[in-house]
Amino acid sequence: MPTQTVELLNITAGTLLLTAVLVLWRRELKVIVRVFALQGVALAGLVAVLAWDEGSAELAAVAAGLLVLRGAVLPWLLLRALSEAGPGRRETRPVLNVAASLLAAAALTLLALAVSAPLVALAPSPSTRAVPIAIAVVLIGFLVLVTRRHAVSQLVGFLLMDNGITAAGFLTTSGIGLVVEVGVALDVLLVVLVLVLLTGRMRDAFGDTDLDELRELRD
Repeated sequence: MPTQTVELLNITAGTLLLTAVLVLWRRELKVIVRVFALQGVALAGLVAVLAWDEGSAELAAVAAGLLVLRGAVLPWLLLRALSEAGPGRRETRPVLNVAASLLAAAALTLLALAVSAPLVALAPSPSTRAVPIAIAVVLIGFLVLVTRRHAVSQLVGFLLMDNGITAAGFLTTSGIGLVVEVGVALDVLLVVLVLVLLTGRMRDAFGDTDLDELRELRD
């Protein structure tokens, strides 16, 4: 892989990790969704770099699809889910505060490096060396999923995990196939549509989508 291509691969992979950490750092839901959109662009860029290196029209088509779906369509659906909640919607009471969240993200990144070291050692290449970043994004996405109270924040956490899994798949297999990626993308889109509809129903019925507030309805 040429040096410039390796640098582009490192930049896109680094952006994946940076955006995952930014989701943990920020509390404004609209900002979180916009950061997720940036991560979708970075994921599409990573696949585009692999497509360029391999001269694969199929991978280029997948990169374009990822750009549209994860950089535009999914963020638009999430912003639409927030549109009726009014301006200034925030994640007010996460399980972990900002400092603890960032420390946990650092620990998970180190864990990803340790876990993926044997895999990188089996086939050392610029692509496999970026696999720890993809695994770290999966772990940070799971952290967002379990520590955030708001339904939209948890949905973003789920999608971060999916982005990380997708990145790991492309980095380790040099492309998982157009048909497979289209099938996974449709599944993710369907899940998001269902969850957006459920979020709207929750807001209409209970006036909020903060899951911590809804737990009080049991009392």
